[in-house]
Amino acid sequence: MDLGIRGRKAIVCASSRGLGRACAMALAEAGCEVVVNGVDPARVEATANDIARATGAKVIPVAADVGADEGRALLLAACPDPDILVNNNSGPPPRDFRQLSREDMVKGLDANMMTPILLVQKVIDAMVERRFGRIVNITSGSVKMPMTGLDLSSGARAGLTSFLAGVARQVAASNVTINNILPGPFETDRLKSAGAAQAKMRGVPYEELQEQRKQSIPARRFGQPEEFGALCAFVASAHAGYMTGQNFLIDGGAYPSAF
Repeated sequence: MDLGIRGRKAIVCASSRGLGRACAMALAEAGCEVVVNGVDPARVEATANDIARATGAKVIPVAADVGADEGRALLLAACPDPDILVNNNSGPPPRDFRQLSREDMVKGLDANMMTPILLVQKVIDAMVERRFGRIVNITSGSVKMPMTGLDLSSGARAGLTSFLAGVARQVAASNVTINNILPGPFETDRLKSAGAAQAKMRGVPYEELQEQRKQSIPARRFGQPEEFGALCAFVASAHAGYMTGQNFLIDGGAYPSAF
């Protein structure tokens, strides 16, 4: 399927690896010019080169912390008027909520709620003027189904979801959409590190915990990043202009709900 976004410009935050990288790859395959971002310059450069070789797209590496003012400025300097913005950032490590300090909570809110909103503020008016814009927020399946130890991550991402739900309706008539993709367990470094932390919290072997988690998913497996990237590219496509303010859960059927 031609997604109708060839030649569009996209910023994909935190995209040097994991789900962000998969989104950048899928958008590049669809013909977008893509800004790849991360905090490790060598990894960012390597990812940009890999995606460019694989797709033939123009890929711009920007090594910067998206959570910092100067980092966001560098992203927007590389792509001042993006047609597509994919908000992504690492979440706080699993931790018992009793151990969270006020500083911990502020950092979590800043990374997973305020940072995406600040980027949306910078790009949305130009999208409205051009009458095309796609904002995709990578949140988490834990927004719908809370997980022990991820309370701060879930709360911050739920706050982002609610904050932008009203904004999405304000700009829909200008062909600008804001949607969220909620990943369940995917085969990424984040899955491994979070699993190790949760295993330690529960006092069980890592392999045992991961196998239990896998068996609790109706699909009986973890997701592949490429599957996530394909969904992101469609949500960002020209065909997705009539859906906005939505939460797209991609978790192998783990969330037990009919609606």
